[in-house]
Amino acid sequence: MTTAHDAVVLAGGAARRLGGVDKPGVRVGGRPLLDRVLAACAGARRTVVVGDPRPTVRPVRWTREERARSGPLAALDAGVTALLPSTDAGTATDGATGTATDGAPEVLLALSADLPFLGDATVRRLLAALDAAPDAEAALFTDPEGRDQPLVAAYRTAPLRRALDGIRRAHQGLDDLPLRLLGERLRPVRVPADPEEPLASFDCDTWEDIATARARIRDHGAVLDEWITAVKTELGIDLDVDTGVLLDLARDAAHGVARPAAPLTTFLVGYAAAKAAGDGTAPAEAVAEASRKAAALAQRWAAEQDEAG
Repeated sequence: MTTAHDAVVLAGGAARRLGGVDKPGVRVGGRPLLDRVLAACAGARRTVVVGDPRPTVRPVRWTREERARSGPLAALDAGVTALLPSTDAGTATDGATGTATDGAPEVLLALSADLPFLGDATVRRLLAALDAAPDAEAALFTDPEGRDQPLVAAYRTAPLRRALDGIRRAHQGLDDLPLRLLGERLRPVRVPADPEEPLASFDCDTWEDIATARARIRDHGAVLDEWITAVKTELGIDLDVDTGVLLDLARDAAHGVARPAAPLTTFLVGYAAAKAAGDGTAPAEAVAEASRKAAALAQRWAAEQDEAG
């Protein structure tokens, strides 16, 4: 699969249907929309965000169009130019990831900043689809209704630059032009929605969309993963743990000892795991081992109670 890629995230729209609110900063599941998208494309070598600078979950480079809020084509071109400065279509205003480019990436992700359900699985599928189709110039995500999503896409950099330059010449600029013009100049391979991430292209244009997204992440099947991700982000923890193991431990402690034992036990497991990790054990292994020991203790405790009964 193609691994060397950069990313451009468009976060500078006017958000008119949201009353002009700062849409990238709107929180869904406790995390700003922009941070959710940045987490999905964390594998990019470099990431440029086209919008006004703000604190983000990871360092990015910031840029703006020559005329702010002049449409997605102009914004995409500004992001590409910030990565590979060779045209005068955009001007970089801040750089948190370095200053000089080290050559054109073969592939560039183009993403909107208002996609609360975009995950890295969809990003990987886009990259894999482009890698598997050497004649394709773009991999476009298609929503459940079969519509192309040019801002949930992976592009080969050289054809993308040619297409943008061609549109600029044909229309004397890129301001306020529709994205469909880009698709008309590229040979795409299409990536349909995956059952695991059917809402990857769901975007938040209205307050109703925001309310829908906030309700969906609280669905029973997703709420724990969403909460754990939000907590790890808030605490600055980059650790994958087996939530099933921790939930089983909490259940054993609650049933075999006493209900308040569940949160106290999981806290102590976390403390012990952090101590073991500080001594050189891999963090995930430390959590698993501490959980195993505590679960065995809870089961022994319960067995003694059964014998006494």
